[in-house]
Amino acid sequence: MFVLSTIGGIFSAVTLGIIAFAVTVGGVLWMYGRDLPNHEQLAQYTPPTISRIYSGEGRLMDEFARERRLFAPAEEIPDLVKQAFISAEDKNFYLHAGYDPVGMVAAAVDAARGGRLRGASTITQQVMKNFLLSSDRSAERKVKEIILASRIEETLSKEDILELYLNEIFLGQNSYGVAAAAQTYFNKGLAQLSVEEAAYLAILPKAPSNYHPVRDAEIAIERRNFVLREMWENGYITRGEMQEAQTKPLLTVQSGHYAPFRASLPPRDYFTDEIRRQLSQDFGEEEFFTQGFVVRATIDAEMQDVAAVALQRALESFDRSQGVWRGTGETIPVETLSDEARWREALAAVDVARDVELESRWHPAVVMDVADQSLTLGVEEVEGTVSVPREDIQWMRGNFFDNFERGDIVHVRRMTEDSTGNLIRWSLRQVPEVQGGFMAMDVNTGRVLAMQGGFSYQHSVFNRATQATRQPGSSFKPFVYAAALDSGYQPNTIVVDAPIEIMSGGEIWRPKNASNRFYGPSPLRTGIERSRNLMTVRLAQDVGMDIVGGYAERFGVYDRMDQLLANSLGSQETTLYKMVAAYAMFANGGERVEPTLVDRIQDRYGRTVYRHDQRDCVDCEQFATLAAGYGPRIVSDRERVMDPITAYQLTSMMKGVVDRGTAARTVDLPVPIAGKTGTTNDAKDVWFVGFSSTIVAGCYIGHDRPRSLGSGASGGGMCGPVFTEFMREAIEKYGGGPFEVPPGGYFAKIDRYTGARLPDNASGEHVVSEYFRDGSDTYAGIGVEATVIDGGFAMSSDLPLFGRGQGDEEGPAAAREVQTVTGRKVIVPPRASFGSLSSGGLY
Repeated sequence: MFVLSTIGGIFSAVTLGIIAFAVTVGGVLWMYGRDLPNHEQLAQYTPPTISRIYSGEGRLMDEFARERRLFAPAEEIPDLVKQAFISAEDKNFYLHAGYDPVGMVAAAVDAARGGRLRGASTITQQVMKNFLLSSDRSAERKVKEIILASRIEETLSKEDILELYLNEIFLGQNSYGVAAAAQTYFNKGLAQLSVEEAAYLAILPKAPSNYHPVRDAEIAIERRNFVLREMWENGYITRGEMQEAQTKPLLTVQSGHYAPFRASLPPRDYFTDEIRRQLSQDFGEEEFFTQGFVVRATIDAEMQDVAAVALQRALESFDRSQGVWRGTGETIPVETLSDEARWREALAAVDVARDVELESRWHPAVVMDVADQSLTLGVEEVEGTVSVPREDIQWMRGNFFDNFERGDIVHVRRMTEDSTGNLIRWSLRQVPEVQGGFMAMDVNTGRVLAMQGGFSYQHSVFNRATQATRQPGSSFKPFVYAAALDSGYQPNTIVVDAPIEIMSGGEIWRPKNASNRFYGPSPLRTGIERSRNLMTVRLAQDVGMDIVGGYAERFGVYDRMDQLLANSLGSQETTLYKMVAAYAMFANGGERVEPTLVDRIQDRYGRTVYRHDQRDCVDCEQFATLAAGYGPRIVSDRERVMDPITAYQLTSMMKGVVDRGTAARTVDLPVPIAGKTGTTNDAKDVWFVGFSSTIVAGCYIGHDRPRSLGSGASGGGMCGPVFTEFMREAIEKYGGGPFEVPPGGYFAKIDRYTGARLPDNASGEHVVSEYFRDGSDTYAGIGVEATVIDGGFAMSSDLPLFGRGQGDEEGPAAAREVQTVTGRKVIVPPRASFGSLSSGGLY
């Protein structure tokens, strides 16, 4: 009885103990399980991923991310990678229900024996900690982790849990997830990883900083080999594969054995950075940097290179004409120059532009020695030293001793023969102080094909094409003339070119022409071809600045234009981006076009969230069955911002700017080109915006802190060559032809000096063919009953007319004696004055 009683007591005690333990555990689980995060949200979890920008040809151009993560679905992650992480982190992953009691006991035994205190968290528990809990080391967090792990195992499959884990974990070097880490450490895709590379990645989750592949190579290899052994013991690889992999060295991007992934991308430039800026505004910065957008850019990479070189060439040419050496302003300690390893390390750390490819690559270099006839340089990525001869610095004031000291950081490039590529000499270069912007876009779609926001993005990230607000000067004048033409004026309407005095803000404003001359009554065309300021001011006054301002706002040049007469000459600031977009509407016949750097944006699932071109392609589905000679029809419902006849009349006038006006000397292309120069007061800003029938492009040059570029600076002289160099290549690629003539009008021959109607068979340099609306009178404003536009400003009676064939540089014509064919001498009087026009007409 005693034995039975004892056994019964023990049984009761054990039973009560088990019940008490169960109640205690249940109580703990109930207490900690009440306010846990909702684990079911992990089923819809979308980890932050990289947003990537691609060119139209599908070439990766740039990527942006808070955390560098490439999402890889479970089915795309190779078994080898999964097995490596399971062996390193949780070998019973496929067997347990979220937590591993055996592992916990083993960890406790190890700790009791004096071994290293280690966690026994399963992969599922780590997912819970990373996604739903904090990382603090406490019993409470561990209990919550176990509870959530058991719950998630009922909600998600093992593969889903593994997918979350392998895409979320931080693996060092700003790499999150195995796909990004494979790229960061080995510049490989997951499927390309070898067994030893997969094993190295598997050692990183615990403490990536402790296993750096260069700094901690020995420890990293030891830990990698341990994982390889675990993989063999778990049956994932053979003994031979394990032994072979364990003998392999640790070759990584960081050790210099593989090129970094970033090296395969072009350097970040103004175009992709502007996409980042605009999409961050449109979608929100956090959204853009985390949602894995796939962005298809409008850029034409070939034309972008042409644009960059054209602008850089103009900026450097102007800079060298100033004859001043400024250098980079950077130096390295002179004492490092005696040790090649030290000066190369110091040179590599200097923050100077490394993205310039003008003529050839510009290399950073350090001045090693200064002599009378040569400069000795140590050049980045060039063995030994190089010498720059005295003849190379003829363009700058002073000699080598005046401008250089040992330790100075400079730029240098190879100057080679065009035919053979043989080295002529090394040539010193400097980033210009003057800056500028360039942009080109399709006139019909608004697709921006090229954008250069300065000389070098790495030197200055400020985008002068989109962010710099500058006075457009005379390049704004077409909007004044557009308002006039739409208000009933005609291309041969006479406008007075004479002095004006305007009281503004208590002061007298006296606008003047660039030539400081006055040309009397002249046709509208002359005003824009010769960029007459006085004619433009009088015209704006007559039309009304409220009308002019409305046009400028309608075209998107300004959000709100102040109604000041000075603004008719482009004194209110705007951006090159807005000006080029506005000119596109002249080129396409007056239809609204919105500029875009992006064709399409897709989310991480491939769904299109933005598409720029909203036009409808009729017959596209039946394209293969269309009859010969027929193409699909593109239907557009774009808003019309100006009358198509006005657009053509203005285009014809601006074509005159290029043919014989202010851009004639520098813009010479094989297809019809229209455009307008712009030069502000004191030549602080110079512009040229022009277009063919397919492409519109614009250039701006000026100092970031406005100051004069010099008395000889002009839009035609400085920006014209940039436009020409770019458009020559653009026309070769995109074509061009005569500007389309809209219906509803007729052509008439006009004397471009007087505005007079000429016979249909008239010819000569003074003859232009103007387009008039049906029903309009080509003689309106000409003759005895002429209406001459003076804007309400008085004009003296003895100012001369703009003479036939007389340019801005010529003085007033005088009476002269000539001999007729009969031998009789006669006096040819000077040009008609305004008084003679008033009394006797133009003829």
